Amino acid sequence: MYKNTQNITKTVSLSCNNSTFKIMKRLQLLKPFFFSLILLVCITNCTKDDVNSNQQLTHISVKLKSTVGTYNKVFVEIEDVQLKVREGENASNAWVSLNAINQGTYNIFDLRDNSELLLVNNFELKSTYVYEIRLVLGDNNFIDIDNILYSLDVTDFGNSTPSNLVKLDLNSNHTYDFVINIDIDNSVNFNEEQNMMVLDPNLYTEITQYYY
Repeated sequence: MYKNTQNITKTVSLSCNNSTFKIMKRLQLLKPFFFSLILLVCITNCTKDDVNSNQQLTHISVKLKSTVGTYNKVFVEIEDVQLKVREGENASNAWVSLNAINQGTYNIFDLRDNSELLLVNNFELKSTYVYEIRLVLGDNNFIDIDNILYSLDVTDFGNSTPSNLVKLDLNSNHTYDFVINIDIDNSVNFNEEQNMMVLDPNLYTEITQYYY
């Protein structure tokens, strides 16, 4: 009776060892599957986050052109283009820079018809409400009259940040093309009291939107 019991115990022990080996072997085979599943879940979550983020973005382009009648040599220094996204004028984050790509001094007379100057190219901005758009001008502004250069004041009597009201809700998944037109003849004047030429840009802005 004792011997039979011993034999049965050994047999059971061998069977358990064999089963354990088979389970471990199967787990080893399933290991790559679990790693792949975890990787797939991570990629899926990242992709969803990217999609959700992209759905909140608006793309903006800005071009500058001119309407000129009398003056044909008016040089204006462009430093930046900005959007006002907060109603409070004094808020630190009221104005957002669009990072103008073609900064410098340009003869506005050359920016007629189809010769616009590209200032902002496909800038990504979180969808928001926009109150105004403005140019930021430098100090290097002048006019050539009969081959004599006259400085154009934009600091004391002129305007270094001319703007237009926009009042537009920028929708996500849209591209907005802003075309700022400077009416030069109505922007340059002579201040007799100060005996200086003044640049106070007269602007109007055209806006076109596209869905993408």
